Amino acid sequence: MANTYTQIHIQTVFAVKYREGLIRPDFKAELFGYIGQTINNLGHKTLIVNGVSDHVHCFFGFRPTQSLSDMMREVKANASHWINDRRLLKHHFEWQEGYGAFSYSKSQVDAVMQYILNQEAHHQKRSFRDEYEDMLQKFEVDYQEKYIFTEPI
Repeated sequence: MANTYTQIHIQTVFAVKYREGLIRPDFKAELFGYIGQTINNLGHKTLIVNGVSDHVHCFFGFRPTQSLSDMMREVKANASHWINDRRLLKHHFEWQEGYGAFSYSKSQVDAVMQYILNQEAHHQKRSFRDEYEDMLQKFEVDYQEKYIFTEPI
C-alpha cells in the first residue's frame, strides 16, 4: 500500500511436536535456510533463523501485508513439507501447534540476533520450556501453563 512505512521486528519461536529432538545436525542448516527463504518469499525480511533439535527461533522484519498468524501457518507448513518430502525422518514430521511472537525495537536487533545465534550454547544450560516461559513472563504475555505445550498421548 502506498505511503505505508513500518519498522517492525518480530521474533517467533515454535517447537517440534512433543518437543522431540528431531531437527538433526545433518539437515538443520539447510532447514533453517529454507525457513528464512520462505519468510523472504512471503514479503518479509529474514534477519536470522536458528535453533536446536526441538525448536526454532526466527527473527525478521515484518511487513504488514499479511497477518502474522497466516505467515506463521505458511512458514511451518512449508518447513514440515520440506522435511517430509525429503524423507529426512523415518516417521511423519509435525510442529507443535501455535508459536510465540515477540516484538523488538531497532536498538535491540543486534542483541536479539546474537541471542538466537548462540542457541546451541544457551541450551546446554537451560531447557527450551524454561526459556519459553521466561520469554512469556518477560513480555508480560498472559498464558496458562497447561496450554503451552502438548504432551504425548
